Amino acid sequence: MQRSKNDVWVGLFVLIGAAAILFLALQAANLLNLSFQSSYRVEANFDNIGGLKPKAAVRSSGVVVGRVEDIMFDDKTFQARVRLAMEGRYAFPKDSSLKILTSGLLGEQYISVEPGGADKNLVAGDVINQTQSAVVLENLIGQFLFSKAADSGSASASAPSSGSSEKK
Repeated sequence: MQRSKNDVWVGLFVLIGAAAILFLALQAANLLNLSFQSSYRVEANFDNIGGLKPKAAVRSSGVVVGRVEDIMFDDKTFQARVRLAMEGRYAFPKDSSLKILTSGLLGEQYISVEPGGADKNLVAGDVINQTQSAVVLENLIGQFLFSKAADSGSASASAPSSGSSEKK
């Protein structure tokens, strides 16, 4: 009797531990959001979202103020349309701007909100037009290599020849 009672307690402890590890893993991977705050949804159009994913953070001054809810492609404007779920306790002016940034050098991407100065605040259903697309590292490397190749090509074309033309 005593042995089966201990087995039940050990089993219960193992289940609670496994649930705690699962919870922490989902939180760390940004797949679980336990926010019970009311939220409002706004949309924004970007030319290039880079590696932005649903459930990515929306931050202002480093504070998480919302999450990316959905990413769609608008076939009329040929832009990415991003739907954001902003926490209701944070109000931003209508002329706020958004830009996609990366945490660290190769970290995850998030949306940064730069507040504007308008008197009216964003409400559910608003579309934010002032956006700055993601900086894609591959494009930067390509531009850097192209400019270096162009510089070396123009430098060798403009350098005088070193051959001597003296008569002996």
